[in-house]
Amino acid sequence: MTAYAVNPEQLKDVVTAVLGERIKHIGVKLGELTVVVSPADYLAAATALRDAPGCKFEQMIDLCGIDYSDYKQGAWDGARYCVALHLLSVSLNQRVRLKVFASDDDLPALPSVTGIWGAANWFEREAFDLYGIVFEGHNDLRRLLTDYGFIGHPFRKDFPLSGHVEMRYDAESRRVIYQPVTIEPREITPRIIREDNYGGLS
Repeated sequence: MTAYAVNPEQLKDVVTAVLGERIKHIGVKLGELTVVVSPADYLAAATALRDAPGCKFEQMIDLCGIDYSDYKQGAWDGARYCVALHLLSVSLNQRVRLKVFASDDDLPALPSVTGIWGAANWFEREAFDLYGIVFEGHNDLRRLLTDYGFIGHPFRKDFPLSGHVEMRYDAESRRVIYQPVTIEPREITPRIIREDNYGGLS
């Protein structure tokens, strides 16, 4: 029986051999292996990670969007939007994080991996809804958590904290209506108790 890599450093060597020049960056940090590929190599790299004998990442357990615009207090100088996938090989008991950065900050778009892992369906819809990342080839890309008429993408760093509009049910018109936000920002200062022996403590 062939011994496969379970240790992150050994897995790094296996993944490097499988992906080769498709890798833009690979590294182990805090015991986890992260691989970064370009959008052009994304689907091929994902397929190789699923199918290669030393990888066999048959499960995609998570996919999420990331907005790097304020990363390290604005010190980040790369592409703004990233998608990170967390892959699991049940058969080989190993994990890897696959990252890809969208090349266009104004209209972030990446290929959909739903044809590789069906579980990506709702995860990609969530990343589209919250970050505005378009997944080309997704057969049902629509909002998942916000309402159909929602404007903007609430997990972007530049999205206003109070939003643009609010919705409520109007009893007179017997439907949901939208109106400008009426919430007034206020600062709440917590009450500080300075009594001696408070709560029986001396």
